[in-house]
Amino acid sequence: MIELRGVHKAFGANRVLQGVDLVIPRGQSMVIIGGSGTGKSVLLKCVLGLVRPDAGSITLDGQDVTRHDSGAERDAFLARFGMLFQGGALFDSMRVWENVAFRLMRGALKRPKAEAREIALEKLRRVGLGPQVADLYPAELSGGMQKRVGLARAIAANPEIIFFDEPTTGLDPIMSGVINDLIREIVVEMGATAMTITHDMSSVRAIADRVAMLHGGLIRWTGPVSEMDATPDLYVQQFIHGRAEGPIPSVR
Repeated sequence: MIELRGVHKAFGANRVLQGVDLVIPRGQSMVIIGGSGTGKSVLLKCVLGLVRPDAGSITLDGQDVTRHDSGAERDAFLARFGMLFQGGALFDSMRVWENVAFRLMRGALKRPKAEAREIALEKLRRVGLGPQVADLYPAELSGGMQKRVGLARAIAANPEIIFFDEPTTGLDPIMSGVINDLIREIVVEMGATAMTITHDMSSVRAIADRVAMLHGGLIRWTGPVSEMDATPDLYVQQFIHGRAEGPIPSVR
């Protein structure tokens, strides 16, 4: 569904992506692993068209994603995506239900306010939050509840593709497990194509169908999550076991 070929991106002298090749099959969950500063977020932004690659191609269903620059075509392109941001990225001045329904009350997807609220309540219910939280503000919620609200917002418009940016950052192990299980259930339930970037190996094992290792601006290894532990790739082995010794420098 999503294909990257020879993707390069530099910011000044910092060559972040140096020829990324990656295929994300329709209906599967791809998890990108790699150390901090290796370009995982830049890769995600390139797919969304928020950052334009310097070279290479990125296609969605065979169509070049970089050609959707503005207007209705751009809105239609972005309407296919949902996103759970790393820090939740909720709007402090909006109530919970308004955060979830944010997209539904704007642009091509615009719904009447009452209908948007009903959809928001249903999505909140899907992530385990009752109607009593709908009129609260994000600051009145725990970190785990905020993450659930972010997940509800990501699925509010029933997207075909969902991106998860470090979905368990800042959560305790139990809540991380809850969020991982929710993500897996929802992706399967919706039949969505998912792309996740994470450092959390428990998330990788819970969410992934396939895994790709990004290091040095390149995909060093990709394969089914069931083959990850057995791969002889030294980069993958060092990363998944958290070893100080190996080809990935401990200071970078």
